[in-house]
Amino acid sequence: MPEARHAFIPDCVYFHVVKFLGTVGIHPRGGIALEEVITEIRTSPDARKAGALVTFVGIVREDPVARSGGKVRYLEYEAFKEAAVQKLQELQADLAEREGIVDVSIHHIVDRLHVGEDSLIVAILGTHRKFVFPILEEAVERVKQDVPIWKKEFTYDEAYWVSNASPHGSGEDAGKQRA
Repeated sequence: MPEARHAFIPDCVYFHVVKFLGTVGIHPRGGIALEEVITEIRTSPDARKAGALVTFVGIVREDPVARSGGKVRYLEYEAFKEAAVQKLQELQADLAEREGIVDVSIHHIVDRLHVGEDSLIVAILGTHRKFVFPILEEAVERVKQDVPIWKKEFTYDEAYWVSNASPHGSGEDAGKQRA
């Protein structure tokens, strides 16, 4: 019988009711913290095999991605939540199978986030440090490329989607980029 932490969790339950469960998640602002992720991954059933734990925390910065010249006031993240959770689960499962990897935890915050607030938390538990760093970098890049989460920047002068990916499969808002 598979462990519950690896089971698919319906978006309506995962996003709105459960504050923290399993190794991946889409959370509202304040719904997850680095300390919770570290505690959870360190209690993984195979944690005794681990000799290294690395984390990444994406933080909202004031310098805009676009060359608007204005400082970022806040970001708004949107997600196709059911698909985002599924993609995060697929990514977690793929990375957890790699040599030397004991467990992987990936959590994205989808909400209005101000400068200095966390947007992404990734933790990799592995047998040795040489295995965890490349997987950490790959995890962050694949979240940005593969998971249906979009980011809109709000400066003091304007608001814009950071690139040209479009949310929810529509042709509207031709400036959106995945987070």
